[in-house]
Amino acid sequence: MTRKDIHNSDVPELCRACEARHRGVCGALSADELLELSRHTKRVEVAAGTVVISEEEPIESYANVLSGVIKLSKVMEDGRQQIVGLKFAPDLLGRPFREVSGVTAEAATSSKLCMFSKAALERSVKNSHDMTNQLHQQALRELDDAREWMLTLGRKTAYEKVASFLRLIAVASDPEREDGHNEATFQLPLTRSEMADFLGLTIETVSRQMTALRKSGVIEMETTQTVRVPDLARLHLASGF
Repeated sequence: MTRKDIHNSDVPELCRACEARHRGVCGALSADELLELSRHTKRVEVAAGTVVISEEEPIESYANVLSGVIKLSKVMEDGRQQIVGLKFAPDLLGRPFREVSGVTAEAATSSKLCMFSKAALERSVKNSHDMTNQLHQQALRELDDAREWMLTLGRKTAYEKVASFLRLIAVASDPEREDGHNEATFQLPLTRSEMADFLGLTIETVSRQMTALRKSGVIEMETTQTVRVPDLARLHLASGF
């Protein structure tokens, strides 16, 4: 994506080359609005396994994901955990205007976040119609994604479920890529156990379906966590779409 304002002195230096600035919610803000928000902003790097916020914890800040993958999970009273979503760059991490977090957000991989205070973001939302609309659009996209994932969990075969997960990661690793006869290489952000949790399968089933996808030529495993997709169109079809 061409960054038309990368040398624009009106845009705060922190924001000029930021992915969230161009494709995320901050893209709706003017230079002056960005400057005001940047006064309450800091960038942090978190290691894999770091809990960014816990379920039922008071919300004091939000963050744009700049790189890496954040997993969202909920815990039942008996201790069972379910991964309910993944956040990629440049997603907004956090639910505006909510007092406590409804999920636990944990870094699935080493990640970079642009964090800002709750008050600063909510003030920007109240003062900017464009940002309100951007958040609304993001919420609708997340609703559409949730409906697609309900289909994946409820109706697809184990083979299609694993293929759908791999397609999700492939697309998220390069949002500008369209389904077609092109390839992708990416790191799996989840362990086999976490993939099983996310897909409602057993670890053994996930491993078997990964092997089946590899034997059919849909994917290649360069390492245990590095996946190469020679043809994204074949992965698209294997996903049941």
